Amino acid sequence: MVYLDYSATTPVHLDVLDSFNKVVKNYIGNPNSLHTLGVDAKKLMDASTKQIATILNVSPREIIYTSGASEANNMAIKGICFKYQNRGKHIITTELEHSSVLETFRYLESLGFSVSYAKLDRYGRVNLDSLKEMIREDTLLVSIASVNSEVGISQDIFEIGKLLSLYPKIFFHSDMTQSVGKEKIDLTYVDLASMSSQKFYGLKGSGVLYKREKIELEPLIHGGKSTTIYRSGTPALGLIVAFSKALRLSYDGLLQKRKQVEGLNHYFIEKLSKIDGVFINSNSYSIPHIINISVPFVKAEVMLHALEEEEIYVSARTACSSDDYSKTIYAITGDMERAKSSIRISLSHLTTREEIDLFLDVFKQKVEYFRNLKG
Repeated sequence: MVYLDYSATTPVHLDVLDSFNKVVKNYIGNPNSLHTLGVDAKKLMDASTKQIATILNVSPREIIYTSGASEANNMAIKGICFKYQNRGKHIITTELEHSSVLETFRYLESLGFSVSYAKLDRYGRVNLDSLKEMIREDTLLVSIASVNSEVGISQDIFEIGKLLSLYPKIFFHSDMTQSVGKEKIDLTYVDLASMSSQKFYGLKGSGVLYKREKIELEPLIHGGKSTTIYRSGTPALGLIVAFSKALRLSYDGLLQKRKQVEGLNHYFIEKLSKIDGVFINSNSYSIPHIINISVPFVKAEVMLHALEEEEIYVSARTACSSDDYSKTIYAITGDMERAKSSIRISLSHLTTREEIDLFLDVFKQKVEYFRNLKG
């Protein structure tokens, strides 16, 4: 098997799984209970939260646990818009966002909010001058992902946030799902940030929303206090501890792991660029973990399943998308054929050159096969 879909989800690190198993077996108390079992559970939860906050360089009080990045995105965007809508109903995003952001914006649009999409340069990066011109008196929220999940384009979140900090009434949210665990992140000018454990070798169903302490949200789930007033429910202690462990492990040796992925990326792209009929959609602003390509005469799903027959696994668009073409690729290239045929190859420090070579051999055969079918 050759797994090249790490940006969709990563295999669980065995040490993370071991920590989860120990917690669910040995800490049976509810962290909100007042008895000894509850107190012991809360101590462990607080220690895990402190570790997460230390790694992210934020306060433990700014951590909200969620079921994943989709919930975190919904919580941040809806929470801000519903809580502060008296300030204005103009919100800004990009066409490169994850579906959990874009669909939330469409929902808010149905409720009377006005949505604008930031202009992108030819590399898919947000144009800061254009963004500044879009800001209105009633602009309430800007949501821009740090890294696009399909092409891997990295935005300058620091400079975008610095610009938005000049407008005290505007909140800045960033979906950092594809950044956390792969690169250092700077939350200096970010008000809210979403992340998911499954992207850095943690467990599925576990996410975090970072929220600047003084900001209030309208909760999506009402009930008791739990770990925070903004998200009710019994704290999932095992998942919290596992998130903390996965986050710590992902940043251990981060620089070396990134250099390793960069080397694999350069090798991969050099080989792919020599295959006739293949377009490379990722560019110099893409993180090395993601390589997006198109073979215009082969639909993405067809190529995906052809590779799957050889136990090679990649993605056609993001796993959560329901569209039959990549809106991201179309937004960047304006080419519908490339948008319909784009596949995402995502790498890890676990990826080997042998796996890449096997992919390339099979991929070239499939391209040639489909080219002959086309005639």
